[in-house]
Amino acid sequence: MNAPTAAPPPAKALRPLDDVLAELLGHARPLNGAAWPDEQVSTFEADGRVLTESVISPLQVPPHDNSAMDGYALRAADATAAGTVLPVSQRIAAGEVPVPLQPGTAARIFTGAPVPPGADTVVMQEDCEALADPQGAPQVRFAKAVRAGMAIRRSGEDVQLGSVVLAGGQRLSPASLGLAASVGRAHLQVARRPRVALFSTGDELVMPGEVPPEQLPAGAIYNSNRFFLRALLLRMGCEVTDFGIVPDNLERTRQTLAEAAQGHDLILTSGGVSVGEEDHVKPAVQSLGELHLWQLAIKPGKPFAYGRVAQSHFVGLPGNPVSSYVTFLMLVRPFLLRLQGVQDVRPKTVALPAHFTWGKADKRREFLRVWRNPQGGLDLFPHQGSGVLTSAVWGDGLVDNPAGTTIAPGDLVAFVSFTELLS
Repeated sequence: MNAPTAAPPPAKALRPLDDVLAELLGHARPLNGAAWPDEQVSTFEADGRVLTESVISPLQVPPHDNSAMDGYALRAADATAAGTVLPVSQRIAAGEVPVPLQPGTAARIFTGAPVPPGADTVVMQEDCEALADPQGAPQVRFAKAVRAGMAIRRSGEDVQLGSVVLAGGQRLSPASLGLAASVGRAHLQVARRPRVALFSTGDELVMPGEVPPEQLPAGAIYNSNRFFLRALLLRMGCEVTDFGIVPDNLERTRQTLAEAAQGHDLILTSGGVSVGEEDHVKPAVQSLGELHLWQLAIKPGKPFAYGRVAQSHFVGLPGNPVSSYVTFLMLVRPFLLRLQGVQDVRPKTVALPAHFTWGKADKRREFLRVWRNPQGGLDLFPHQGSGVLTSAVWGDGLVDNPAGTTIAPGDLVAFVSFTELLS
């Protein structure tokens, strides 16, 4: 008599993405403090880094009232009628120190030059005619009546003395670097870069260049995840150590995890976090530390793991390329930002009209690959499978579609651009 077959374990309930993200961020302690000292870097080299202190302006920007264009500076009361002619008493270029303006005269002035004391307006040269008196002295005729305050950039209209120009905890952009330089900052205090160990698992994986396509063994695939995950990590400002491909072997997986935990803040893997007999990442992590295996209520991307190996965080992504790509953007990206001290880590969405039909409501929240067309709407990539990486190249963003929702042409949907997610 055969023994009764054991009942399969009950399926785990799928967890909402927002709940998992909140729990994941709860584990992300910023990499600043005594154990992880900040770094001072040249402002030239600080693009993409995260400030750990606010930048306070020690000056006004601009430091003085200056001309917004080439033209003539004068008192508006001296040219209240069109056709007024005034003598030109001085010439002021950017960087020069003007003398007080003589009443009843104008000053030739150039963009960025300080407005002379006594002048209250600047008229652009297109509304002026340069003349000379009988002795050859310069004059100017104003084509229109003049009013006070024209074409003057006021001292401090960009930055006020003592104001916070860049707040600690924000990620620096090229414009941020220019703003820091405008208040005299040659160096900035930033969070240390996260150190990430990366590896893929799977006997089926082959690196491009090792085997030509025509000789690829049956069942083998090229390792695409390794390439885009490394690139994504670098874009997030990480220092990456690539541990390559780990075969489907428990002991080799344990050895690699133990080695990767040395000197890294995060271990990131793709594949091997499901429940198959050849998925060895789960038991290997559990034997070295702790593991939380979550089934996400999103599509693409369902298996997702978080844990600790020694002092390192561990994140395991699904093996299917688009699943791995989307879960990185939705979960790993905000986690890495929070490690660097950024508080606002959620991507920003905009409402745009769908120019497609999506009639297959799913019980999971879906991230559809779309393209923003010239008409301002969104076109859908025809193949939304989790292995179709073409969709992430063709598309320029994702539609965040709530569970159980169909989409008809003209419906407003939540769009998040890859530009937002990859910056």
